[in-house]
Amino acid sequence: MLPTRDFTQVARWLRSQPHHVRENLDYGCLDMSKTYNAVFKVVTPKATRVIDRFHVMRHAILAVDQVRRRVQQQRLGHRGRAGDPLYKARELLVIKATTRDPELQERLEGLLALGDSDGEVTFAYSVKEAVAQFYETNDPEVAADLLRDIIDVGSKRSAPFEVRRLARTLRNWFESIVAWHRARVSNGPTEGMNNLLKRVKRVAFGFTNFENFRIRALLYAGKPNFRVLDSIVVT
Repeated sequence: MLPTRDFTQVARWLRSQPHHVRENLDYGCLDMSKTYNAVFKVVTPKATRVIDRFHVMRHAILAVDQVRRRVQQQRLGHRGRAGDPLYKARELLVIKATTRDPELQERLEGLLALGDSDGEVTFAYSVKEAVAQFYETNDPEVAADLLRDIIDVGSKRSAPFEVRRLARTLRNWFESIVAWHRARVSNGPTEGMNNLLKRVKRVAFGFTNFENFRIRALLYAGKPNFRVLDSIVVT
């Protein structure tokens, strides 16, 4: 546990690891953090940086939701309400089951026909589904070509600006996103530990002392090193 996400501190920690550990790192799985990306690039240049699948899909889903909210506001002048077609469609636009269930797909198409007259939400949804298809593709070369097509389509001037922003993100991280097909790694364990830390903070209603927070987190994890407890000094 480090008290900050500052580049210098994170790089110092990674550089402090044994030489054989750093040299044997094949992949570095991360979210779209410029700090962590720079740390891997500088400290472990041989490791291939891989963007986690979850974070890419989250960006795609966020783009769909942002388009839906904007179109809702522009058409009706208010946020989604229970009877609004786009509000009813909000879950169908993001769940995976929609594409596999003809009944759900038909329902979604009907709601979009009523609330998305210009087809902006439909377009954003199709791009999101294409990103999902990118991860279902087994051949890395075919997947890379598909991602290029997604970027080209999403970058068109006629596309909603939320989708164009997504396309820029995909272009900026293209190599690291495509690398997922070779590595098949995930930073799920790291996200799980982050969730654990957030739970510790919620239970304690926050911490003002980092060392107290660190000790509590290690104890909460269930694997404290009792041999060093006598050496811990809390100020």
